[in-house]
Amino acid sequence: MKRHQKLMGIAALGAAFALVMSGCAPAGNGGGDNGEGEAQTVEGADYNPQPRENLAEGGELRIPVSNIAEQLNYFHSDGDARVTQIATWFRPQILLMDPDGTVKKNDAYLDDYSFGIEDGKTVLHFKVNEKAVWNDGTPIDVTAFKATWEANSGENEEYQPNATDGWKEIESVEAGENDRDVIVTFKGEFAWPEMVYSQLLHPDVNTPELFNTAFLGDWHPEWAAGPYTVDEYDKTGGVVTLVPNEKWWGNAPLLDKVSFIQMEPTAAVNALRNGEVDMAETGSAELLAQVEGLEGVETYKGQATGNAIFTLNSANPVLADLNVRKAIFEAISIEQVKEIVFNGLNYTEEPAGSLTLFSFQPNYVNALEEAGRKDGDVDGANKLLDEAGWVVGDDGIREKDGERLSLVFPNHSDTETARARSLAVQAQLKEVGVEVTIDTRPSADFAEDYTTQNGDIFFLSFTSSDPFGAAWFCQLYCSDSGLNLSGTGTPEIDKMIHEELETISDPEEQTKKAMEMESQIFAETWGIIPVLNGPEIWTVKEGLANLTPEPYSGLDLFGITPVENVGYEK
Repeated sequence: MKRHQKLMGIAALGAAFALVMSGCAPAGNGGGDNGEGEAQTVEGADYNPQPRENLAEGGELRIPVSNIAEQLNYFHSDGDARVTQIATWFRPQILLMDPDGTVKKNDAYLDDYSFGIEDGKTVLHFKVNEKAVWNDGTPIDVTAFKATWEANSGENEEYQPNATDGWKEIESVEAGENDRDVIVTFKGEFAWPEMVYSQLLHPDVNTPELFNTAFLGDWHPEWAAGPYTVDEYDKTGGVVTLVPNEKWWGNAPLLDKVSFIQMEPTAAVNALRNGEVDMAETGSAELLAQVEGLEGVETYKGQATGNAIFTLNSANPVLADLNVRKAIFEAISIEQVKEIVFNGLNYTEEPAGSLTLFSFQPNYVNALEEAGRKDGDVDGANKLLDEAGWVVGDDGIREKDGERLSLVFPNHSDTETARARSLAVQAQLKEVGVEVTIDTRPSADFAEDYTTQNGDIFFLSFTSSDPFGAAWFCQLYCSDSGLNLSGTGTPEIDKMIHEELETISDPEEQTKKAMEMESQIFAETWGIIPVLNGPEIWTVKEGLANLTPEPYSGLDLFGITPVENVGYEK
């Protein structure tokens, strides 16, 4: 279910893609109390959970999203968190999750779900509901489980999956008593069997060409299955409209219509004020101020399960040197960035020193600190750049062999918070002789810009769909990962992950080993570092319940609930 981490462009934060890529907006006030008393942390989920019997039938839900990527296959490496957010409403959710990360079957799709050790190997058992069918009439059975595994396993390198973690550990997918009885056998004892099969791929998507290209600009609702279906997709206008699916066999969806509308974060808040959308991300003081006193809405604050990060594009020759990248990361003051992002939100948090675990999880270690990084260390950064042969020129910018130490920093957000954050980084790096050009771009461009590395420094968010952090370690740090595009992975790191980490079958021991490795990898690559987590803050129409059924996004920690249960209180 943390099937993969996802890139997010950071909305109020300043553009989050979800890796999926997605827009996450942390809240808080790292810079003090702003006269509101001592800064507070945000803990747990906050999303108005309600049983179906408390909710009315009917109504419309209009959700703003920062971007809709061209790649609409959420298993693909270019699919982002917003694609997953939207597609979850009309593609199979066969496994659900409580906010704390406890996995359970979705009764609409599965009659039974279990796993255990059999003959020294971890084995998953699924019994699919005999009513479950794809929209084109194809039964949901072992063929879908096989197609999903084959596309994500990494065996056929022509497929471009978001992650092979977990999938590559599977030995076979076979039918049991019948095709609805699915048996998934791993190669040995495997620590994280619940990480796979939260969602399924239609069995007709059975070639690399279809997997990689069929979903470009096309949702393919015939290859979907769920309470809703795609009624209309205005690609130019960035609007996806969903309606109840006549072929759905489970509990009827409560809403008459669900729309996802692409817009910038400031525009989304204005649209909420004007009654044009029913929820908006309000994760900064400037956005919260826009909804202060607004009638008919409620604001929810939950602990975000995402990391805002900085990445560097090592394909740029000026960033090829490890010590140059380390110097840039040391010159940046994360504490100042947090003060800007959390300003006015009366929020504080523990340092986000890991991309594997959050500070509220057991066995968390501040791996970034362990790697030896010092925050805002101007002297240390200058020393590293001097040693690397970069000489300060007359205008204060360093040069080497006739080339300036100049970087492009894309900013995919229209908020003042994002602008202030970018200007702070620009000033911090100028202090050590690094020229930074801020290039403000539409949020809609984020996915393409990141996946093509159209820039040198990126500020974005990795958001997690489950708590199994170590399970996805390769997705973060392997050299062929479609998530970490810094280009700083190495064959030696790959070998270490595969031979020393992934061979550990005990989840706790593997997690402890991952935390040890993470600090080593930071020190050997300096291509990607965590910055902050933040809270998730949304202002929504009063009475809206079960707000965030999709993974990677929302106010319910790791929770995934049935989309048909989203609705308005009676």
